[in-house]
Amino acid sequence: MPLQVSNYSWQQTSTAVFISVPLRGVSVRDADVFCTENYLKVNCPPFLFEVFLYAPIDDESSKAKIGNNTVVFTLHKKEAAMWETLSLSGVDKEMMQKIREKSILQAQERAKEAMEAKAVARREDQKYTLNVMMKIEEEERKKIEDMKENERIKATKELEAWKECQRKAEELKIIQREEKLYHQEKQMEEKRKKLKHKCLTGNSASKNFATKGRNSGNIFFEKLKEDNIPAPRSVGSIKISFTPRVFPTALRESQVAEEEEWLHKQAEARRAMNTDIPELYDLKEEEKNPEWLKDKGNRLFATENYLAAINAYNLAIRLNNRIPLLYLNRAACHLKLKNLHKAIEDSSKAYRIMKLLLRLIHPTKLYKMMLRRFGI
Repeated sequence: MPLQVSNYSWQQTSTAVFISVPLRGVSVRDADVFCTENYLKVNCPPFLFEVFLYAPIDDESSKAKIGNNTVVFTLHKKEAAMWETLSLSGVDKEMMQKIREKSILQAQERAKEAMEAKAVARREDQKYTLNVMMKIEEEERKKIEDMKENERIKATKELEAWKECQRKAEELKIIQREEKLYHQEKQMEEKRKKLKHKCLTGNSASKNFATKGRNSGNIFFEKLKEDNIPAPRSVGSIKISFTPRVFPTALRESQVAEEEEWLHKQAEARRAMNTDIPELYDLKEEEKNPEWLKDKGNRLFATENYLAAINAYNLAIRLNNRIPLLYLNRAACHLKLKNLHKAIEDSSKAYRIMKLLLRLIHPTKLYKMMLRRFGI
């Protein structure tokens, strides 16, 4: 049961009341102060102090100071007057209970109003913040739109200036072309006048020398025909087709007999190798050529069918594993499929094969091949 504190002291003025309550060992953390218009309570276990005030006070402006084992209250009166006593006299338990309950209800309503006011203030702050952010975003958006509009106007002006330059250049070309045509026509006119003058001179001479005059007229006529500008040729197109060849060199520069012998040996070797590959049983003879399979793989690669292209390159490599381009093409397929290790492996194989081929080729023969390849 709490101990009621009765050894308190109080003083007053016409506007305020000062109460000093001694509480041994009191601290801000342990003290529970409850104050309304007509009720004041301090709970600091095991001590309890409560008083039912004589007149209403302004609890919002009233203060409590805790320290030095004492709680000092400064209570501001609502009406300026001197109190006869600090607490009401003749208050029974029932009335005390009613005052307590009323005070608690008032405190709860005030706390609820404070929470609602705080919530309203928070909503107003959020609304204000949102409006400010929207305003900032609107300004930024307007700034960006202005920048875009300025860039568009600038680009339009540059385009118009470029078009104007192009138009002036075209006009200048037309003027130069017309001047050139005018000079050419003027030169032709001068030539015609000279020829006409020569013809007239020849006709005057033919009166005395008829035969010589006729011959001279024929000479002038032939010269006039030679000086005439022929009509422009008609436009046409000529289709040229080339004989398909296995070797990159021209037919006139190749050795047909040796090439035919090499091709025959290659075909025999392919037929000998194809006997052990079951995948080639259902293929045609032309489809068993590594070059044909390479072209098919290239077409599949162009259509982004990388797995089918890899199958075509695999079969071509089984037919002839000395062609480095097959390994390079298959490495490209693996690179598209993100098979990086296989791509590196095929690229390394192609590099080793090319390095081996360069060692086997004689330098003089390699030089001649390069000359023939580049048409030197």
